[in-house]
Amino acid sequence: MNSHTQSLLEQLYGQQHHDDTSHIAPVLHRYAEPLPDLDSPAFGDLFDRYADARVVMIGEASHGTREFYRTRAAITQRLIERHGFNIVAVEADWPDAGHVDQYVRGLAHTAWKRHIFSRFPTWMWRNSEVKAFTHWLHQFNHQQAPEHRVEFRGLDVYSLRNSIHEVLSYLDRVDPRLAQEARRRYGCLTPWQDDPALYGHFVERAGVMPCEQPVIDQLNAMLAEQLAGLIRNDEAFFNATQNARVVMAAEQYYRAIYRGSTASWNLRDRHMFDTLRALLEHRGSQAKAVVWAHNSHIGNAGATEMGWKGQFNIGQLCRSAFGRDVVLIGMATDRGQVAAADDWDGEMLIKDIRPSRPDSWEHQFLKAGVAASLTDWRDTQRKELRSVLSTCLLGRAIGVIYRPETERFSHYFESMLAEQFDAMIWIEQTRPVTALPLPKNQQLEAEDETYPFGV
Repeated sequence: MNSHTQSLLEQLYGQQHHDDTSHIAPVLHRYAEPLPDLDSPAFGDLFDRYADARVVMIGEASHGTREFYRTRAAITQRLIERHGFNIVAVEADWPDAGHVDQYVRGLAHTAWKRHIFSRFPTWMWRNSEVKAFTHWLHQFNHQQAPEHRVEFRGLDVYSLRNSIHEVLSYLDRVDPRLAQEARRRYGCLTPWQDDPALYGHFVERAGVMPCEQPVIDQLNAMLAEQLAGLIRNDEAFFNATQNARVVMAAEQYYRAIYRGSTASWNLRDRHMFDTLRALLEHRGSQAKAVVWAHNSHIGNAGATEMGWKGQFNIGQLCRSAFGRDVVLIGMATDRGQVAAADDWDGEMLIKDIRPSRPDSWEHQFLKAGVAASLTDWRDTQRKELRSVLSTCLLGRAIGVIYRPETERFSHYFESMLAEQFDAMIWIEQTRPVTALPLPKNQQLEAEDETYPFGV
C-alpha cells in the first residue's frame, strides 16, 4: 500500500469517527492536577497516593522523549526515598541492565564506559536522562546498608548472545564440569547467536531442528544442582539462572516471530512478567517495584485494540496477578520532537511529532487546557471521570520507529482509557532524549524487529 492510498484511508477513517466527544475535555479539565516542577517538593506530593502499592508501572508514549524519562525518574526517586520501593525494572536486556545494577549498588566503579545498551536502539537506554537517574541511585544506595540497596534490572528477552556468555562465565567460575555440559547444550544455538532471527527462520521455514530441549535442560540442570546444594543460592547464581531463562525465552521468541506478531508479542510480555515476579520473590516480602516500559506494555491490553486481537501484555498480567496492589500510569503528549528512526537498524533522527488526531485521547487532553498534569481515576469515587474515559478513542504509540506519513496505521490504536490505565501524565509539548555516544570501535549488535510500533 503506497502512502497516497494510506493517506486517503486515514481521511476516511477520520470521517467515520464523528461521534460527539465534546463532553470529555471539560471533565478532564476538572480532574487534571497540574504538575509542579520536577524539583519541587509539591511534585513528589502528587505521587504519595501510590505509596501502598507493591508495583507501580510507569509507561511512555514514545521511547525517545526527554520529559517522559525525567518525569518517570522523579516519580521513582520519590517512591524510593519515601515509600521503600527497592526494585527498578525496565524494558531492557537483563545483562546490560545488570552492569548498571552492579554500579548503582556499589559493586562496580562504573557502568557507562562499558559496551552496554549497544544494540539498536542505543538511545533508548543509553541517554543522558537514564545516566542521570543511575548516578542519583548510586549516590542514594551509598547511604544504605548493602541488603537495603535498590536494584536496577532488565526485563526483556533479546540478549541471546550476551546471556549465553553470562551463563558460561558463571559456570566456568563455580563448576567447570557444568560449564562443559552447558557449552555442549548451547552449542545448538551458538551458530545463530549473532543473528537469532535467522535461527527462527531456518527452524520455522526450513525444517532445522529447534534447540528448545537443550536450553530447557540447561536451566533445569542448574536448578537441580542448586537444590542438591552443589551450587550456592547467592546473587551470582540468581543472575546466572535469570540469564538461562532469557536464553530459553529468546529461543522460543525467535521461532515465534515466524508464527505471527501475536505469538511473539505474548511470549515477550509473558517473559517480562515472569522476570518481574522472580525479582519480587528474590527480594522477599518487602519487595516493591517500579516498572519502566512503553505504554503498550504497561497499559492493560485487554482494554485496547491489541487485546481485542489476542495480544496481552505485562500490565494486564500484573493487573490479574496483583489486583489493587499494582498501579498502571500512562504518559502522553500532543506534539514536539522525538528521537526515533525511519526503519529498524536505521540512524537515530530528531523527528517532529505531528499534533494529535481529533479522534484521539491526546486531543482530548489537549482540549482540556492543562499543559502538564496528572489525571487519576483509580479512586472509585470518580465516577464521572471514569464514565467519560470509558469511551473508545485512539491512543498514540511511538516506539523507536516513527513514520508520521502513515501515522494512523503505524502508531495509533483504539483504547478504553478507563480500563487501560489508572492514571495519565500529560505533557503537551515534549523534546527528544539526549543520546550518549558509544565507545570507539563499538560494533552494534543486530537484533530482531518489533514493527510496527518498535516497542
